[in-house]
Amino acid sequence: MLHGRTEERATVGELLAGARAGRSGVLVLRGEAGIGKTALLDDTVDAADGMTVVRGSGIEFEAELPFAGLQLLLRPAMGSLGALPEPQRLALEAAFGMTVGAAPDPMFVGLAVLSLLSAHSGDGPLLCVVDDAQWLDRVSADALMFAARRLHSEGIALVFAARDGEGTFPAPGLPELRLRGLPPESAGALLALHGAELSPTVRHRVLTEAQGNPLALLELPVAFQAERPDGRFRPGALPLTSRLHMAFHGRVSHLPAATQLLLLVAAAEHTGDLRAILRAAGALGADAADLPPAQDGGLIRLDDDRLRFRHPLVRAAVYQRAPLADRLTVHQALAAILDAPQDADRRAWHLASAATGPDETAATALEDTAGRARDRSGYGAAAVAFERAARLSTDPGAATRRLALAAEAASEAGELDRARDFAEQAARRTDDPALTARLLHVRALADFLSGSFPTAHRLLTDGAAHAAAADPPRAARMLMQAAHTAWYLGEQDVADTVARLDALVLPATDPVTPVARFITAALGPPAAGGPPDLTAAVTAARAAGSRDPRDLMLLCGAGLAVGQDDEAHELAAALAAESRDRGGIGRLPTVLFFMAEAEVFAGRHRDALATAEEALRIAGDTGQQQWTSQFSSVLAYLAAVEGDEERCRKYTDDALAVVAGAAMPPGAPWSYWAQGMLDLGLGRAQSALDGLERLTHEPLRHHFCATRSTPDLVEAAVRLGLGPRAAGPFARLERWAARSRQPWSDALVLRCRALLAADSEAEAHFTAALKLHDEHRRPLEHARTALLYGEWLRRARRKSEARGQLRAALDVFERLDTRPWADRARSELGATGTVAPQSREPGVLAGLTPQELQIARLAGEGMSNRDIAARLFLSPRTVGYHLYKAYPKLGIASRGELAALFE
Repeated sequence: MLHGRTEERATVGELLAGARAGRSGVLVLRGEAGIGKTALLDDTVDAADGMTVVRGSGIEFEAELPFAGLQLLLRPAMGSLGALPEPQRLALEAAFGMTVGAAPDPMFVGLAVLSLLSAHSGDGPLLCVVDDAQWLDRVSADALMFAARRLHSEGIALVFAARDGEGTFPAPGLPELRLRGLPPESAGALLALHGAELSPTVRHRVLTEAQGNPLALLELPVAFQAERPDGRFRPGALPLTSRLHMAFHGRVSHLPAATQLLLLVAAAEHTGDLRAILRAAGALGADAADLPPAQDGGLIRLDDDRLRFRHPLVRAAVYQRAPLADRLTVHQALAAILDAPQDADRRAWHLASAATGPDETAATALEDTAGRARDRSGYGAAAVAFERAARLSTDPGAATRRLALAAEAASEAGELDRARDFAEQAARRTDDPALTARLLHVRALADFLSGSFPTAHRLLTDGAAHAAAADPPRAARMLMQAAHTAWYLGEQDVADTVARLDALVLPATDPVTPVARFITAALGPPAAGGPPDLTAAVTAARAAGSRDPRDLMLLCGAGLAVGQDDEAHELAAALAAESRDRGGIGRLPTVLFFMAEAEVFAGRHRDALATAEEALRIAGDTGQQQWTSQFSSVLAYLAAVEGDEERCRKYTDDALAVVAGAAMPPGAPWSYWAQGMLDLGLGRAQSALDGLERLTHEPLRHHFCATRSTPDLVEAAVRLGLGPRAAGPFARLERWAARSRQPWSDALVLRCRALLAADSEAEAHFTAALKLHDEHRRPLEHARTALLYGEWLRRARRKSEARGQLRAALDVFERLDTRPWADRARSELGATGTVAPQSREPGVLAGLTPQELQIARLAGEGMSNRDIAARLFLSPRTVGYHLYKAYPKLGIASRGELAALFE
């Protein structure tokens, strides 16, 4: 029974009750070694009557083997693998080494985990428990965290237990329960139950030093009685964990020598593979007959073909307190018997652990292990193995090459400090230009993601200079990244970087060439032949064999820079579909940002809202803080257009929360536009002008938001009678529109001219603008021009003509749910002597949440719950739940009625 855990059991009981009712939940148990986490997990499993149970554990020595923890956890559920959508099934099989395929994205593997657990549970609830989560390998932990954050209505209860102070298991945003020491009464009861006959002195000492730690209450009595029967001691002389190490080791040291040897082999062979342990021990003079003393002493147990220690501290005590020579001998013996191909990774690490100096055999084996880890997206594990291989290398050149590979792998894993450190070490050892360029790229990426934009930009341009002669395509990619970095520095930095890119001589057949040429044409000086063609550049890159989606993603941004919004949206949507199909979750926020921007520019605000909210969830799930800022700022703009001041402020605050180390929040440009748009819509022209003018100065004036917000700035300035303050920004807008050659951008220029012109010239500009606007593809901008023209007509006392423009504008504003603009149009209609119509009821779709809208639309297209789940990175049960919630809001009773709604 558990002592003193009434509140903790109640919390876990609520989690299980929720799962039985179809509500998923997650809980992270934290506490020091021996505090009772495993005991509470055992109790949770016992309480899970009628639930499917899946249980696993992190293992300290497997922390560098990618997906090892996940594979151990999911072993009982693998029979349901066939129920997964094919991309998820293939990702999970590649992660577990069951098939040879592209490196799986750990986040996509996490989605496959969610689907597999849901399929394994059938229609009932499921309990999944993971002990010692601090020792999960990095990619297993990432996958499980992604799955945990997307739990909703699958009926899954997911419980992690993680030890303080060892390893790491960050779980930001997940509910946590910290286990403390038992209260004095419960501690005394537990000690009385298991403490045999203790003298009052020893009893007091145990209770004092254990501080309510259950494992200490069980183990310290034996150790103290053996150590000082008279009870003389210095309380707190050692940390509790060290005392427990000594307690366990004291018990081990009384075992026969052969048994101690066998336990050391088991402690070194982390998998618990009994066959391997006995083979290696046999080579050293111990065998199965030496196991019973350890079993009888309660230090180990045998489960089928596995040897398991009673507690991880037993393993640690056995291994850490063994003489170094004995540990080396044991690792050599294990390396010798692990000669099967499937044991190559284990053999490599045993060879490394047995090495006492440079050892090329061990270094080569570790490099091979690192390569296999990298191929399975285990970049963190690969970095550790490459770096260890470098230290064991006998050849300096091989050591430098392996250290560079370690730097690149650490960079892919997001371990920026480690990546920078490895790259700097390798850079000091080489004068090879190509390798130097690779290392500068690693360091630059680390600085960029840390917000050190000037340093990142310098490193990228230096690296491109090193690579230009030997590898022009690499130099081009570095300069394209440098152009992205320069975007946060200023207009001149962008121009200088683009000029460097334009000066490169690139192979005509390389897929990066059409991408680089489009970027230089889009961001460089205007060309006589007009703007470059985004569609043609994409076609050329694909025809040349482009396989790296990062190249094409850059084209989306460059396309928006020259006003090719529809083409950029089409490309971003295609890349998003490819990322969904291939499991590239980490890339999705980037392409979804371009999609959301294009949807905002086109006035498709409901689509933009659904895109941005999905992307914000993914950015949060994958820890991409820069995109959390960006999407919060886009959502702030959408709230501003609707006149929702509270929501706009909330999202703006989120966007402007500075990412650690960043010089400027990534979401600042959209946030400033959002604040200006909110003030303009609510009639606060002075605040709007002051806010929007922030976008007209360095380092922001070349951003998309600065250009696209100019019509709002002009309107605010004119309302205040300060038209000249808009002259500079308007001139930039005119130059940009002339370069872009888009009818809609010309219409915006004409609207601004109408506002800035004398009354005798304004009407011609207004009517010309309305002819160029596309009221179907960009309805909001058409309606805003109609509103401004209607206001001008009313002031000119042409009320009858004004009413037509104002009614048309009001109808669009009502349909788009842009309340401030609808109120303004309604007020203007009233000023013409017409009773303005009451605000109409919103359409049925307006009652749906963005996620419900996404799911209902896809269901209306005929997609199954399983297909929708795969596309939106949800579980089929969650899709069904959202549809169940959407039907009453839509006033329908079946899936078949959805198609007609969306038509």
